[in-house]
Amino acid sequence: MGTDERERDTRPRIRLDQPRPARRKLLPDYDPEAFGRLSERIARFLGTGRFIVWMTVLIIAWVAWNIFAPSSLRFDTYPFIFLTLMLSLQASYAAPLILLAQNRQDDRDRVNLEQDRKQNERSIADTEYLSREVAALRIGLGEVATRDWIRSELQDLLKELEEQQRTAVFPADSERRRDVDDR
Repeated sequence: MGTDERERDTRPRIRLDQPRPARRKLLPDYDPEAFGRLSERIARFLGTGRFIVWMTVLIIAWVAWNIFAPSSLRFDTYPFIFLTLMLSLQASYAAPLILLAQNRQDDRDRVNLEQDRKQNERSIADTEYLSREVAALRIGLGEVATRDWIRSELQDLLKELEEQQRTAVFPADSERRRDVDDR
């Protein structure tokens, strides 16, 4: 047995009809859809008046505490550097979350636009089909006797018959014979 044969024997056999065993990952798994939904909820909250009110109340309380509280209980003195750091941290998280929510909304809008475009194409195709069918019916009806046409033809025939009866019952003056000749 050569070295190549020994190496082949020690390696596990890889089969194509069976899935590979799961690899261990260094990073934790997360559901991008769940994260996207959470970011949309946060972005939706950041765009409300309620957020502005709560943020204003928090900042006023923070500043009031650090001005009026006893010196031993103050945690952020006058330039309020820690408050500035907190607001910067909040803004640094809010901006990407808002952008992520906007991207997801753009994707939904793109899908809706594509569906609307396809629906419009189907509607146009249906309209064109129906207009061709109506045109074919009009052409077909052009060769068919309609009720109005038959009525007008019958009225014409009735007038002709009435005229013929009048001429048969009351012949014209030139054709009338005088009773005087018969006497």
